[in-house]
Amino acid sequence: MLKIEDLHVKIGDKTVINGLDLHIKEGETFILFGPNGSGKTSLLMTLMGFSNYKVTSGKIIFKGKDITYAPIYERARLGVGMSFQRPPTIHGLKTRHLVKMCGNGSNVDVEMLAEKVNMQTFLDRDINAGFSGGEIKRSELLQLMAQNPDMLLFDEPESGVDLENMHLIGKMVRTLLDGEIQPAVDLSMKEQKARSPRSCGLIITHTGHILDYINADRGQVLYNGHLCCEARPRDILEHIRQYGYQECVKCLK
Repeated sequence: MLKIEDLHVKIGDKTVINGLDLHIKEGETFILFGPNGSGKTSLLMTLMGFSNYKVTSGKIIFKGKDITYAPIYERARLGVGMSFQRPPTIHGLKTRHLVKMCGNGSNVDVEMLAEKVNMQTFLDRDINAGFSGGEIKRSELLQLMAQNPDMLLFDEPESGVDLENMHLIGKMVRTLLDGEIQPAVDLSMKEQKARSPRSCGLIITHTGHILDYINADRGQVLYNGHLCCEARPRDILEHIRQYGYQECVKCLK
């Protein structure tokens, strides 16, 4: 589904990704750990195509197509979707309208999707205006549910979320990864058959709380723009809790 080959990325004059290789198969969920400033969010923003993140060499292949220099809208149309850690507030744009745009059509059942994440009363409010941390995360999930992408990128889905919201968010992340969200627009039988039974996912986590809700297949640590220490995600998390990231740094020496 996703192949990243010898990827180098800069923000201005600073190198944030340095020779990264990563393959994620269809239906696979990959967990990415790492300390602050290690390049985790930069990787997701690069995959989504944000212009501040300049690819200086390497390739990003999604579903067999080279998207290394493709614009954001083209990646979204191909089936890449992202939940941001700190999405912006957008005044003048109602949540309802953005969800319809994410579904790429006027036939999106916004009310049905909003009910799944308890967002019915937020639909006619400006995007993220006055939203709590949990409400912002639920709004992000609502947009992803409308898009129903094949590749899901989650930047710290637990960040700023209380325990009650964490249960709902974790459950919906699992539902998205399992491909159980009903299409937000009417699809022909041919289009339905062409869709993947499960989406693949790339999830950044610091706390590991999301692992209580999803079945993660593989994990690695990103440190100073390099991947290291591949293992089962829960094993990596436990190791970090006990020893920090210093043992992972030794893998790079």
